[in-house]
Amino acid sequence: MSTSSTFQPRRPNRHYPYVDRGPAIYLDSFAMIRREADLSRVPASAEKLAVRMIHGSGQVDLTDDLVIHPELVPAARAALEGGAPMLCDATMVVRGVTRSRLPADNEVLCTLNDPEVGALAEQWGTTRTAAAVSLWEPRLEGAVVAIGNAPTALFHLLEMLLDGAPRPAAIVGCPVGFIGAAESKQALQDLRVDHGIDIPFVTVRGRRGGSAMTSSALNALAQEQE
Repeated sequence: MSTSSTFQPRRPNRHYPYVDRGPAIYLDSFAMIRREADLSRVPASAEKLAVRMIHGSGQVDLTDDLVIHPELVPAARAALEGGAPMLCDATMVVRGVTRSRLPADNEVLCTLNDPEVGALAEQWGTTRTAAAVSLWEPRLEGAVVAIGNAPTALFHLLEMLLDGAPRPAAIVGCPVGFIGAAESKQALQDLRVDHGIDIPFVTVRGRRGGSAMTSSALNALAQEQE
């Protein structure tokens, strides 16, 4: 959409009392989260991670359901500082990553639209999002993996790991939904106990999750600064 060179936009008259300064909104939001959320439930190294995930979801009770591996933040940050890619299940997760926070101009990749995906999904009888995860395998070793949309993608990743696929440095596993979301996240939590595969992760119990929450987690893992 183009605008005429003679058009001059104007600010409407103020009819509502609201904060409209970006930096103030940002600072006040994080201060409010710290006042209202019970951050005693999360590892000390993951406090800023939890705050950002709450910010991305608008839900201060998120800490009731957050499950964070004690090594998640140091493992993910070290991987990213070393140049590891972020592998994401959905383009919405990719678009939510703040590139200026990436410590090594890291690649942020989603393979969902790869030409192979549709045929693989049909051949395997699964979702396109799950099939796309198999294309991560050459980049999976030491990567930071983020699944914020499809429970089938998280199940598929876990099955790859059980079959001997390379292990990522960290998993942000927060798919959202009513079919398989809670179960896939429980399987992620049980991976070490049930199968002896100990990969640092963050997840949220139950149906909650989504792209905004997941990209918020990635932004927190990318940089210590809030």
